[in-house]
Amino acid sequence: MIVSGEPNTRLSDLFGLAGWSKGELARLVNKQAAAMGHPQLSTDTSRVRRWIDMGETPRDPVPRVLAALFTERLGRVVTIEDLGFVRTRRPGKRRDAGSREKNPDELPWAPEQTAAVLTEFTGMDLMLNRRGLMGAGAALTAGSALSGAMYDWLHADPVLAADAPAATLAPHAEAAGFDRYEAAPVGSQEIDALERSVEVFRAWDAARGGGLQRKAVVGQLNEVGGMLAYRHPEPIQRRLWGVAANLAVLAGWMSHDVGLEPTAQKYFVIATHAAREGGDRPRAGEALSRAARQMVHLGRPDDALDLMKLAASGSGGRALPRTRAMLRTVEAWAEAALGDGRAMRRTLGEAEELFVADRGEGEDAPSWMEMFDEADLHGMEALAFRTLADHDPAAAATARGHALKALDLRAKSRKRSTIFDYLSMASACFIGGDPEEADRYARLALVSIGETSSHRTWHRLREMYRLTGRYAGHSATDDLRDEIETALPKAPQRARGASV
Repeated sequence: MIVSGEPNTRLSDLFGLAGWSKGELARLVNKQAAAMGHPQLSTDTSRVRRWIDMGETPRDPVPRVLAALFTERLGRVVTIEDLGFVRTRRPGKRRDAGSREKNPDELPWAPEQTAAVLTEFTGMDLMLNRRGLMGAGAALTAGSALSGAMYDWLHADPVLAADAPAATLAPHAEAAGFDRYEAAPVGSQEIDALERSVEVFRAWDAARGGGLQRKAVVGQLNEVGGMLAYRHPEPIQRRLWGVAANLAVLAGWMSHDVGLEPTAQKYFVIATHAAREGGDRPRAGEALSRAARQMVHLGRPDDALDLMKLAASGSGGRALPRTRAMLRTVEAWAEAALGDGRAMRRTLGEAEELFVADRGEGEDAPSWMEMFDEADLHGMEALAFRTLADHDPAAAATARGHALKALDLRAKSRKRSTIFDYLSMASACFIGGDPEEADRYARLALVSIGETSSHRTWHRLREMYRLTGRYAGHSATDDLRDEIETALPKAPQRARGASV
């Protein structure tokens, strides 16, 4: 049992949010533990006080019991790390990444911990019935904290822990109210089917947004976590890690798309770990770039640049030019958000050169890069220049040019990205003094926006609506403003911006 002697501020904060008394929490722990198959567990008020005031870490299964209780009470995923407890780990597997204050999630994780966190987190996520409450009261980790904790680990060669016991790897998903996935071997055919399911989910997300299939992806990821509890031959195990990484990125992106920001960040971190354990460092870098895009969306471009430095350097020499081009566009968007037009233009120039260099290698591109095509390149450039136009209105003209190219090239199945292109175009037209053309593209976006479950499209629509204010009194714009006010969801949204 670990006793720090200092108050556990993380547990104290969550305890305050839950509104329990210490005695009430003790009784709930005993009841929940019995329901989870541990009737012998008994705690009391004084023990709860030591957890909170003295930093005592209780023995297993109490941390899992507490995680389940707080998850249900607060309506969002609460993990062992969120409670301020240190997860049991095998010695010598990872470097000390700093103090718990700077690195509260004890990043990076060993392979068996990644499987445990993956299964625990997805199980808790699936337990929640009211998705709209998830993320309330939770904070995102700063990009600098993530990159600092994971730098050395991401740059080292991954080593699968072949001697890890299955009992350690199977992390008791019943804490979230689900039967534990029984660890059993899988073969190439099962993994083929899993990889095909990833493609289906990815296409659905691109077409309709993250809201409708998010829980299906999380459920599939939960099962893969159970499969990782069995130690397979290394080629199979690496493919499983790859499936886990792809599903975790999708779960994160879908969560981000519907506004579950802390949940999304956790999935991006899980994806980075899974990709690296599978030996796919470019995939790990792409997962980090998703977290960076999230940071720009939330108005934290400095954090995004910290993450992009790690994503670019940690991807290694195997990253194809197109992958590096994609990373550059995210970096450029963050630079645009900071108003650094010179750096943004230089970075986008590099992205264009890398993209052209990759045209002869497209057949070798991994499946997770298939969505980044020429339309996406221009869409991200349009977004970057439109973002810069908030600082330098002259950039709006260039944003319009890239948005038009993106729309011309965009596949019909990419409905969400098409809406973003419409909104980039309309916003650039409003900034550039062309309200008639802006009205045209804004109405195209407005007609299509109800066909997706993406909250980010509404965020971008609000940003465009803000620009219409300068044309108040213009009859067409006034009509457009009325239509947008009628269509917009009533609940205010905190985040600004969005990604393509």
